[in-house]
Amino acid sequence: MTTNDTLNTVNELTTKTVERMNSLGEMNVRIFEKMSARQMDAMSLYMEHAMRMMKLATESKGYNEFFQGQVEATKELSERVLAEGKTSMQAISDVRDDYRIWLEKNMAEFSVDLRKAVPAA
Repeated sequence: MTTNDTLNTVNELTTKTVERMNSLGEMNVRIFEKMSARQMDAMSLYMEHAMRMMKLATESKGYNEFFQGQVEATKELSERVLAEGKTSMQAISDVRDDYRIWLEKNMAEFSVDLRKAVPAA
């Protein structure tokens, strides 16, 4: 293998590595956006609950009505948080699968590139 061939091989491997890292970076950004949206949805639940509690506190005609409203609102919040938790766990599972697929694909391609680059002994 000549010096030019070696440099061309190194340039090709470097270019492909940069492309792989760019695709990883793009995937990280997509995942960050997706997980941030999940977090904002969860925060919205709590804000809605707080607003409901404030409204209940100001509009209740007595302690019993206030207490019953708290129980109902808390039950509803708990159910919604549980549902959000399940959705978030599915999102996390999807993220895990995305990383696994990316790693398997890129390691396979990298192995092929290395086999091409290293002359058989």
